[in-house]
Amino acid sequence: MLRELHISGLGVIDDLELELHPGLNVLTGETGAGKTLVTVGLALALGGRAAASLVRPGAKAARAQARLDATAEAVRLGWAEDGELLLGRQIAADGRTTARIGGQLAPVSTLAQLGATLVEAHGQHQGLLLLAGGAQTEFLDRFAGPAQVALLRAVREASARLRDLRTELEAVDRGTRERERELDLLSYQIHEIEGAGPNPGERARLEAEEARLAHAERLMELAASAERALAGDEAAADALRATAAALRGTAELDPDAAELAARAVGLAEGAVELSRDVRSYGDGLQLDPDRLQEVRQRIAQLGDLQRKYGADEVEILGFLERARGRATELQGASDSGARLTAAIEEIRTRLADLAERLTIGRREAAPRLAAAIVRELEALGMEGAGADISLVDLQEIGPSGAERAEFRFSGGPSQPLLPLAKVASGGELSRTMLACRSVLADLDDVPTLVFDEVDAGIGGEAATAVGRRLALLAERRQVIVVTHLPQIASFADRHVRVQKRRGTATVEVLDDPGRVAELSRMLSGLPRSASASVHAEELLAEARRARLRR
Repeated sequence: MLRELHISGLGVIDDLELELHPGLNVLTGETGAGKTLVTVGLALALGGRAAASLVRPGAKAARAQARLDATAEAVRLGWAEDGELLLGRQIAADGRTTARIGGQLAPVSTLAQLGATLVEAHGQHQGLLLLAGGAQTEFLDRFAGPAQVALLRAVREASARLRDLRTELEAVDRGTRERERELDLLSYQIHEIEGAGPNPGERARLEAEEARLAHAERLMELAASAERALAGDEAAADALRATAAALRGTAELDPDAAELAARAVGLAEGAVELSRDVRSYGDGLQLDPDRLQEVRQRIAQLGDLQRKYGADEVEILGFLERARGRATELQGASDSGARLTAAIEEIRTRLADLAERLTIGRREAAPRLAAAIVRELEALGMEGAGADISLVDLQEIGPSGAERAEFRFSGGPSQPLLPLAKVASGGELSRTMLACRSVLADLDDVPTLVFDEVDAGIGGEAATAVGRRLALLAERRQVIVVTHLPQIASFADRHVRVQKRRGTATVEVLDDPGRVAELSRMLSGLPRSASASVHAEELLAEARRARLRR
């Protein structure tokens, strides 16, 4: 329940404090006195839309604070203190806004979410929401009960999931052509490298082999010449053997020559070994034009790969691994299209099932809701009024299901049932909105209801009926009403007069004499009129009797 409201720097309000009580709180006053700004300030404190134009001229900022009884949700979230909840909002003259919950800075969205569980506002503009099919459909589902609301939530979630999947599939489809082109190129590159089969260091080895094959004849001549020098007549090997033999003899006579003898023996043995190796090298050389051509072709092939894919075989093989990975990724993307299509079909089936169950619930609830609204309309002085709720099929199942609800209304027995937007006058719309809210009174737990100017277009007995219904509603909720009608104001549990003095709005809680004077003003424009005072007292007495009769 809303306990206190403090507003400053807002329009004609300089600084205003207002205490609210349980039951029916009524705000009255001359047009332009600032009554609606009180509800605007409350809306700001609850996270409503803000604009710099609301700031009072000359003020640095507009501020609104609301003190409310804490709900279980507010306690759970840690916003409450001592069973109370303090919500605040500030709008600077430059349009910047801040929000506070329990004195702590908070996002405006959080303030709005919390405020929606605490106060529900209805006015001429809010009443117009009844003209929208979406609002009428939501109202029907709320009336049908928590299970229906949960089902609607599931439909919305499934519909959102279907939308996301379709968007994802469209993106996949748009990329298919580009993906296929890239995949074709990668397949060619992978095939080319795998077909060539390069090995690390292969080109260097082939270039060495190519050099041997290209100069094989000259190398054979040089090897033969070296072999002759080592092992031919008067060759170096024989001379070294003779030298070694002589030095061994010398060492036998002079131990100091032993080291020279050993060296000579080593040279002689090395010359023999070198001679054998030179012969083997020469024997291994051969003229092979075919192999030379093959090696040169392989070198050219590896060079072509290097120009395309890397500076050497290692880089080429690295490119190959990356290409394989990218190809696998693109193939997976192709597969994702099939997976998305299957997922879309699955969610469509689920959505159709949920929507069908939602439709069944709506068909069952629609006549019950229509009957309940008719009863409320009759209680509001609209004898003979009729109401019907039809379900209009949609072309495609969407977030609200397979159909929308259409409220049809008849102002009297001789009038046909037509869509609400086409037949309801301002007064009929106001009372229809109040009737709908009264039907929902037992279906939710919003503790405070605000009605601003919902008495538009009505008067006389209809106004008394509206006042009586608001008073009845206030037995289960705190109700705050802004009104110009004395018939409604007479039912107030707490009557607040809003006045504008020297351009500034003030509020005053009226006692019994003050209420008589204010009702007199509302009746005749003359707060001290004797006849109007008598009428005002009659209204108050009738309101008291109406309460006692309940």
